[in-house]
Amino acid sequence: MRKIVFILGLSLIFTACKNEKSNKEDEVLAEAKPETYNSFGAEISAENTLTKAEALEKFNSLKPGDTLDLKFSSKINSVCKMKGCWIILELPEEEEVRVTFKDYGFFVPKDSENTEVVVEGKAFLNEMSVEDQKHYAEDEGKSEAEIAAITAPEITRTFIAEGVLLKE
Repeated sequence: MRKIVFILGLSLIFTACKNEKSNKEDEVLAEAKPETYNSFGAEISAENTLTKAEALEKFNSLKPGDTLDLKFSSKINSVCKMKGCWIILELPEEEEVRVTFKDYGFFVPKDSENTEVVVEGKAFLNEMSVEDQKHYAEDEGKSEAEIAAITAPEITRTFIAEGVLLKE
């Protein structure tokens, strides 16, 4: 009887050790797995992408009327709650950029807030009218008081994306 218990104990130990090794192999495979994205709009790649800090430097070098081809990665701070027809991306120093989609030709999921994203398209500065600011504030679900507080045009960082990659 003791021999049987001893043999069962040894086989449990060896089985447990074997499972540990396969778990480590799974971890190595998971680490080697490339990042995957959902694509919207024109087909783009995640290669040669600027960081959000580099994108902010590019935006800061723009003057009204300038347009710059740009591809950068960032995190989505907010999304149009109605259709997903615009997003606001995080930049360093608590700055942001509003992204719309070329020719209103595609949208992103309305639940993509806080998702990492790569965008490629045109960057420029835009004077946003009071009417447009109020429209975007409504889409964002802001309160009546916040919307009423909008009273002057504003120069904003604007980006028209030709293609978007949302990290899965």
